[in-house]
Amino acid sequence: MLKREDIPNLISVLRIFMSIPVVWMLLEQQFGVALVLFAIAGISDGLDGYLAKHYGWQSQLGGLLDPLADKVLLISSYLTLAVIDVIPVWLVLLVVLRDLVIVTGALVYHFRVMELTAKPSIISKFNTFSQIILVLAVVLDRGLVGLPELLLESLIWLVMATTIASGVNYVWVWSRLAMAHQKEP
Repeated sequence: MLKREDIPNLISVLRIFMSIPVVWMLLEQQFGVALVLFAIAGISDGLDGYLAKHYGWQSQLGGLLDPLADKVLLISSYLTLAVIDVIPVWLVLLVVLRDLVIVTGALVYHFRVMELTAKPSIISKFNTFSQIILVLAVVLDRGLVGLPELLLESLIWLVMATTIASGVNYVWVWSRLAMAHQKEP
């Protein structure tokens, strides 16, 4: 039976499934519909976070589902936009590589050093924000309003820079924490 505390988790699961119609609409080049669906997914992200924090409905499962839902939506959108030649493949590879490095590092840290309490850094939050803005901008450009090429190129370079910076930041912080933990008696 569904409890109120499960509502944020259910919203996160629905956001994961929402990536399917977003990808489908992008592949069909129905950019207006994809933009609306992506916006709804974004609103759902804010809603589940609000409900979890405001009502104390936070859970360990929710702590995993929420970022997973964000990543599934973003990575599937990025892959699709590369397939239809809207964003560069090298950028998608960089974004995916960063996520793989972070997940691998987190797992190694968790199982080899100590339990990891994942907390996104400020640069990581800015990276996610810039990734979302890029998706919105290129979909908006293709579907509704032509945007200046310089703006789109700048967003691509911003995502590249923040992706590298946040990946390096995670490796640096976790490496230092692991070394400090090894030095403890």
